[in-house]
Amino acid sequence: MLVLLILHLVAALVAPLLVRRWGPRACYPLAAAPAAAVGWAIAHTGAVRHGGAVVETYPWIAQLQLDVALRVTTLSWLMMLLVGGVGALVLVYSARYFHTGSIGLARYASIMVAFAGAMIGLVVSDDLLLLYVFWELTTVFSYLLIGHSTERRSSRWAAVQALTITTLGGLAMLVGFLLLGQHAGSYRWSVITAVPPPTGGYLVLAVLLVLAGALAKSAVFPFNAWLPVAMAAPTPVSAYLHAAAMVKAGVFLIGLLGPALAPVGPWRPVTVVAGLITLVAGGWAALRQTDLKLLLAYGTVSQLGLLTVVLGAGTPQAALAGVAMLLAHALFKAALFLVVGLLDHSAGGRDLRELSGLGRSAPVLATVAALAAASMAGLPPLLGFVAKEALLAAFTDQPLVLAVLVAGTALTVAYSIRFVWGAFASRPGVPTTDLTRPPAAMLVPPALLAVAGLAAGPAAGWIGGLLDPYAARFGPVEEHLALWHGPTAALGLSAVAVAGGVALHLVRGPLAPALSRLRFPVSGNQGYEWVTHRFDWLAIEVTGATQRGALPQYLGTILLSLVLVPGMVMLTTRPWRVGLAVWDSPVQLVVCVVIAVAALIAVGARRRLTAMLLVGVTGYGTAMMFVLYGAPDLALTQFLVETATIAVFVLVLRRLPERFSARPLRRSRWVRRTIGLATGLVVAGLTLAAAGARRFPSISLAFPDLAVAQGYGRNVVNVTLVDIRAWDTMGELSVLVVTATGVASLIFERSRTGPRPRRPRPAAPRRDGPTVWLRGGNTLHARRRSIVFEVVTRLIFHTVLLLSLFLLFSGHNAPGGGFTGGLVAGLALTVRYLAGGRYELAEAAPVGAGTVLGAGLGVAVGGGALGLLLTGDVLQSVKVDFWLPLVGHAYVVTSLFFDIGVYLVVVGLMLDILRSLGAEVDRHVEAAGEPARGLAVQPEGGPEVSP
Repeated sequence: MLVLLILHLVAALVAPLLVRRWGPRACYPLAAAPAAAVGWAIAHTGAVRHGGAVVETYPWIAQLQLDVALRVTTLSWLMMLLVGGVGALVLVYSARYFHTGSIGLARYASIMVAFAGAMIGLVVSDDLLLLYVFWELTTVFSYLLIGHSTERRSSRWAAVQALTITTLGGLAMLVGFLLLGQHAGSYRWSVITAVPPPTGGYLVLAVLLVLAGALAKSAVFPFNAWLPVAMAAPTPVSAYLHAAAMVKAGVFLIGLLGPALAPVGPWRPVTVVAGLITLVAGGWAALRQTDLKLLLAYGTVSQLGLLTVVLGAGTPQAALAGVAMLLAHALFKAALFLVVGLLDHSAGGRDLRELSGLGRSAPVLATVAALAAASMAGLPPLLGFVAKEALLAAFTDQPLVLAVLVAGTALTVAYSIRFVWGAFASRPGVPTTDLTRPPAAMLVPPALLAVAGLAAGPAAGWIGGLLDPYAARFGPVEEHLALWHGPTAALGLSAVAVAGGVALHLVRGPLAPALSRLRFPVSGNQGYEWVTHRFDWLAIEVTGATQRGALPQYLGTILLSLVLVPGMVMLTTRPWRVGLAVWDSPVQLVVCVVIAVAALIAVGARRRLTAMLLVGVTGYGTAMMFVLYGAPDLALTQFLVETATIAVFVLVLRRLPERFSARPLRRSRWVRRTIGLATGLVVAGLTLAAAGARRFPSISLAFPDLAVAQGYGRNVVNVTLVDIRAWDTMGELSVLVVTATGVASLIFERSRTGPRPRRPRPAAPRRDGPTVWLRGGNTLHARRRSIVFEVVTRLIFHTVLLLSLFLLFSGHNAPGGGFTGGLVAGLALTVRYLAGGRYELAEAAPVGAGTVLGAGLGVAVGGGALGLLLTGDVLQSVKVDFWLPLVGHAYVVTSLFFDIGVYLVVVGLMLDILRSLGAEVDRHVEAAGEPARGLAVQPEGGPEVSP
């Protein structure tokens, strides 16, 4: 099973390449991935036909008790056949549905295969948390598929609506899973069912939350609004997602959990009532549609309600009828959606008021549609008839439910007839519709599905033998599937439903006014829009009340909350320990005094640059504390970070007034100082409390030994970053990349991927001319240049770069590392920019910052993947020994590549900051006519501009 998931992943990744080479025909080889799932399921039929299971377990995240636990039983085996079989046929169909050069074709093919893999992962997951992961993957992929036509507002709206409703339902379901798993001590469903369930409101709440997710996913009342709107998706997407895959996930979950949770109080009332409402409302709405695709959409909603009723009833007969209807519905509904797509493709429309005479011009297509519609209507000898008779027989002891089922079935018959009549009948007054010859690749998939529904009817007994093990989980199965049970009550009720459906179709003319008037007072879409608009209004009101654009107000609110909540708790409990040593050395006291004095003076400073330098003194003082405590690596990093921060502040301060505003008033100043002092005391107290709250030895005590034994390095800090806590570092790298992107997006008025500023190429310098120390220096105004600065920069730049590389490569065993080396290289670029301006920066780094950031992140990920290939664990260090001539024995640790990625990301971040807050701000300054506030460029050939 894991191999199938990997196969789908690989196919999804290579799909864009195949589409680029072969166009739509790439869908043919991509269909092999879901077809492989069908082959796997057929090969393992013997293992599940008598109630057995195929189990695979792979360790994943031990701390969360999360394994890749895969388990295939009868229900998941059936879903694998449907997901894989229909998925393969839809991809074959797509090869001719789309044209060469269709917009987004590569994205469609890739996401379609990925969706198929996510659905297979969902149905074979035994771990509920793993199931949730695949559940949300199908949500995201369906969002992308429904919104395939990004240029159309209706597609974007439909995609967002489906994403919103199903995601909210999925979050509710996750909470229910957590409740069930915490009680059982495991999240594996096979284990949870073996543990006595909790009692009382705990279990009721868990069941309601899980059902909310299932009903939202399958578009069952009250979450049924999103499915008809999702018909904005391409027809192959509707045929797959809304017939055999995504919308089946909810009813699959109900069927999976039903044997254990059906006896719980709210399970049957919720599933039966919601399902019956959806059955009738969807069927009634389908009769009003003139768009064939919308007719099928509302019919799908109705059928999903029917599946919810039978799979949620919790009886053996209903369960057997439910899985039979699950199979039948996938066959006939996918076939009908594909027929609609073929009509739209070949006839140029799908409005039944404009179609006429297609039954004569396309008899094969009409036959396929008639077979599928007959199965949907429940006519013999198709599988739909077998399933319908079985479900009616399962509810003969519940008259009220049975009456609603018969009414819903009659509506199904009526809109089935309406579909065939509207698509293929000849109507007076409507010109015959021209139909181009449909390609075989588009006709064969719906034909195979329709014929499968026809062949499955007479083979109902054999199919029932395969499905009986699922029904047996609810109790003894008294009546098996069969095409003919003799003259039974269910057969009579089926005939009544067919007669009622025919009658509804015959009176469609007089019934039209009633159809238009008889509907819910508020539609699902209106309800969704009302809720979303109310949330928008609430967001606007809250934002208007709290977001006033004043940073001091925001910061004061945050800090005041910190003082009042944790601070008051700390004062009440007094958790700090006693007997603290004030200092270990008098020098520490001196440094602390310097830090405190600098902070106090910074509070009263009037100039922004003065305040910034004083804050920098506090940072350098902190670095000195690291030195005094014997942490040179931390001290070096702190010194470099503080220096880089000061450089960034200098760049920003050019666009701010020299002095702080005269506001705030004296009273508000003292309020702010009081909040700052209180915050300092609370943070100090929390630090003491945290230090004294430890009950067990710190895990960091083992880091020195682990650094040598597993990380192959003596610098514990560096080995911690690139090996022991490498996942944390990977997350921080991602944050740095996002930060760089955010800074650039705030500053750049144009794409930062465009051409970088290039120094104008002057004529060859004269021999008696001045010496050029920096190639970009002569572009600056004379008063902005410093020859001494340019000379020093010319002399030290390459040396500093070599120092950064030395820190990078020596950091595994000595102070340094990728982060420290990257900061040194970034500061070298900063000096180069300050000495020569933006043209000099372009000369120093003739590469895009985004390229460096992406390369760094890629190298870091590649370093982690290297550990996976060599040891089986991501980001695990490996020592590679080798022999060098004239050097002797040497070795390299694979975590060095991860550290190189860190180096590149830090350099890319600094380069992006210099290009945005430096070079781009210079351009803004020049455009505003304020050369005195930046490193303005001397116009080529023009007079010098006085600053």
